[in-house]
Amino acid sequence: MKMFSYIAKKLEELRSSCSCLFTWFHLRGNRFLFELYFLFISSLGFLILHSLDGRTTSLTPRNLDLFFTSVSAATVSSMSTVEMEVFSNTQLIIMTIMMFIGGEVFTSMVAHYIRTFYIYVSLEDRNKFDDRDTQCSFSDKIELKDINILEFGNSKSSNFYSDIDLKLKSIKFLGTVVLFYLLFVHLLGVVSVLIYLNVVTSAKNILKHKGLHSLTFSIFSIVSTFANCGFVPTNENMLVFRTNSGLLLILIVQVLLGNTLYPPALRFSIWAIGKFVKKSETRYLLKNSKGIEYDHLLSYLHSFLLLVTVLVFIMVQFLLFSSLEWSSESLSGMNVYQKLVGILFQTVNTRHTGESIVDLSTISSAVLVLFVLMMYLPPCTSFLPISEESSEQGSKRVRKIMENLIFSQQIYLVIFVILVCITERKQMVDDPLNFNVLNIVVEVVR
Repeated sequence: MKMFSYIAKKLEELRSSCSCLFTWFHLRGNRFLFELYFLFISSLGFLILHSLDGRTTSLTPRNLDLFFTSVSAATVSSMSTVEMEVFSNTQLIIMTIMMFIGGEVFTSMVAHYIRTFYIYVSLEDRNKFDDRDTQCSFSDKIELKDINILEFGNSKSSNFYSDIDLKLKSIKFLGTVVLFYLLFVHLLGVVSVLIYLNVVTSAKNILKHKGLHSLTFSIFSIVSTFANCGFVPTNENMLVFRTNSGLLLILIVQVLLGNTLYPPALRFSIWAIGKFVKKSETRYLLKNSKGIEYDHLLSYLHSFLLLVTVLVFIMVQFLLFSSLEWSSESLSGMNVYQKLVGILFQTVNTRHTGESIVDLSTISSAVLVLFVLMMYLPPCTSFLPISEESSEQGSKRVRKIMENLIFSQQIYLVIFVILVCITERKQMVDDPLNFNVLNIVVEVVR
């Protein structure tokens, strides 16, 4: 009997030590762990891709090129030193898995589940500390009281425990919503692309000519677009599908839902689900988005401003691209509807997918400069990022709004570079030696 008690005591000490070690990693090492995560899946992906045969033996990629492509797929960077059509169907599936588990929505969901588990472990340990007044061997170094995950407090009232229970349920429910969102958007996209390929023979013939399976192409393209990777299993990217407007519209939705419009779409999903189930949890999530500490769950005001910002950026790019490139060679052979959808697809993809229906080297310098600016801006960029704290009122709040309305010096430089490129576009074609983007940038900055 003493032996069993001794073993149980040692197991409890081991569990408590593991809990404290997990706490240390949560406080100090989660960024390092994510770096190890991407290094691991990149290396594992390279080993699997290297062990599989390509489509042809005459165009076998070098190991360095294969590893570079693996890293690009895992980190959704969409950079490759080899043509995509050298990869076999099995290799494309492996790359699809890497892009899926490397995407922002998936990694944020995994981080949220880890944090949820950590909260439950911390709460269990805190209850044990309160009940038995015991601590783990090196808890003094970690200081659980400073974790600030849940405001446990010292209250023993029923309302306090009710609030804690609701917050725990809401945090757990948020992970379920994100998982449902991730799977539903992917499934809807894959089914839509498959239907389109079966209905529109021109798109299906392109895949048949290139030897690509419709199902593999659909899954690969949707996963890559949603994760904002930009890989397409064709050498020409989306250039060969530039007249397939239906396919471009499907991918436009995936680009937005997986990147810039993910926070507004997530908040809308929580609101819509709350109309039918988990009403208390959804209300808590919508009212306490900041306290949940999930970066993509924004307040109503922030989500609305983000939505407006994304639409304004798309409109500005769309108008500039249309005015300068409507009659250019890059859009030749397309009717009005195809041009409108193609330009919309091109402008949406600048943040930050990278899929393209035109040769970027042929478009005007003003458009390129604007595209570079759009690629530089993070997905969370929004107009009027005003503070929502009630303490900021009156003149202080107005002053903060005016500060956010004023562009930075770098933005003004970009605007003037674009204006010069537009006014001097004829000279840039006739005299590229003296009139080029580099010279214009130097003159504007100077």
